[in-house]
Amino acid sequence: MTYTIYMETVIIQLHKSLLKKHLTLAIAESCTGGLVSKLLTDISGSSKYFMAGIVTYSNKAKERLLGIPHAIIAKHGAVSAKVAALMAQKVRKLAKADLGIGITGIAGPTGGTKHKPVGTVYIAVSGRNKTTCNLSHFQGNRATIRKKSALKSLELLNQFQTRGGSVFQQFF
Repeated sequence: MTYTIYMETVIIQLHKSLLKKHLTLAIAESCTGGLVSKLLTDISGSSKYFMAGIVTYSNKAKERLLGIPHAIIAKHGAVSAKVAALMAQKVRKLAKADLGIGITGIAGPTGGTKHKPVGTVYIAVSGRNKTTCNLSHFQGNRATIRKKSALKSLELLNQFQTRGGSVFQQFF
């Protein structure tokens, strides 16, 4: 199965599951630049579950639009489990959705450091009673890292809503 066919399969599976369970979703994206929102809204009928997608690319946008405290970003960094979790929680609450996703990372080719190299991506999923986060290290160019991040986000959301988040790394 090619990468594109696999991604389409994951999206369709998620689409059907969200519709069947009557769950709603909101997304706060940074390094993916709206790609996850685009992939989901490309499917007719997604308006039944897709409440909002916000691209909070800059730290100021994370602070102003999502209400993430400057002190948290200063302490943990914008690319961190704490910020990803807050992004997921805040967007879910803002949109009054059942589920929220927060994605933050370094797509490159610049911006990486020794401790957070290019390809470092945190993806958090938040439900009403639980928020979980996953750390991934992707390889490739900027476009590839963004695509891999988007696909991983969809996979993790699918797993979270079908298994209650048990497949995630817990950072809190």
